[in-house]
Amino acid sequence: MDFILDKGNQRLCATGCRKSSGQMLSVYDWLADIPVDYNTSRYVEVQFKNTRKGFYLNSNEIPLEKGDIVAVESNPGHDIGVVTMQGYLVAMQMRKNNFDPSKTEVKRVYRKARQADIDKWNESKAKEHDAMLRSRKIAQDLHLNMKIGDVEYQGDGNKAIFYYIADERVDFRQLIKVLAEVFQVRIEMKQIGARQEAGRIGGTGPCGRELCCSTFLSNFQSVGTNAARIQDLSMNPQKLAGQCAKLKCCLNFELDNYIEAIKEFPPKNVQLETEGATWYFFKLDAFARKMTYSTAPNFPQNLVEISLDRAKEVIAMNQEGKKPASLDDKTHAAAPSIDFATSVGEGSLTRFDKKKKRHNRDNRNRNHRGGNRGGHRPESGDKPSNRPEA
Repeated sequence: MDFILDKGNQRLCATGCRKSSGQMLSVYDWLADIPVDYNTSRYVEVQFKNTRKGFYLNSNEIPLEKGDIVAVESNPGHDIGVVTMQGYLVAMQMRKNNFDPSKTEVKRVYRKARQADIDKWNESKAKEHDAMLRSRKIAQDLHLNMKIGDVEYQGDGNKAIFYYIADERVDFRQLIKVLAEVFQVRIEMKQIGARQEAGRIGGTGPCGRELCCSTFLSNFQSVGTNAARIQDLSMNPQKLAGQCAKLKCCLNFELDNYIEAIKEFPPKNVQLETEGATWYFFKLDAFARKMTYSTAPNFPQNLVEISLDRAKEVIAMNQEGKKPASLDDKTHAAAPSIDFATSVGEGSLTRFDKKKKRHNRDNRNRNHRGGNRGGHRPESGDKPSNRPEA
């Protein structure tokens, strides 16, 4: 889709941000409006169901755009996928994923999908959910310690991939025979982890957003409980675990910032001594630079929150053999307020926060007092009149 400008021959292309419905791990092709040079890059990136992607050779130099449905080479037959990237960016993605065409067999793009190919593809996808439920029942009848999490049919309907999770080695030779007899297709078993299963199924996290593993995470790093301890999170498994029953991947997102922020904090096992009690560390706020201490070592009691500078000051006094009267020194002067100003000197940014002056209500209501409605207001030197009223 092109938007032609009124003047000149420049074009604005909206193809780069095109996104198919339900497509995961989508990318922005910022070179979509530049013609593809097939002499430098003849590869395209094709995405299939959920998180499965592959690189294919466009040997016939078929003019393609992001979002086109294509038929690609498979074993056996052909598969149907959606073009997500082409041109120079594909070469960058191949280097990022350590995909070497000289060492790996590269399959080809056959053609743009015909209507018959798309109808067959939709017909195959409609069978996947029922096939997953039936295969789970078959695995349960064979007493196999495994869980089949997803089923993906090939575009031509000649092969089905069964994705399963297992904690131990599983002998599924008998299972393959039964599945091939029931579904009348070629069966391929592929083992995945719990996080990969969540990425394939998708869903919404407790943050209200779509799962990270089904949107932008392409590789999964190990997450340990130490990440939660460093960020001072509650060690509640129900809050730390995601939909995959593993620790949430987002625990690693801000871990480096917390590690850098807590470097200037004193060790947690250091006790603070005052004239009245001994204080034990309870919790800290890394970015607010505050620490909370308790008079009991293992549970909250008489909690006092102090700044990091005050904690360092008390530690320095204890090392000199001195004990302050209290942990929270109220005699410390408050931090001076900073009046921020714009860079061009237009005035204070807080000038709109000033309260308006209250007006004198006596002056405002002076004309509404009883006995003087709309007439002349007597001054202090006027004498009252003795004439009777008519």
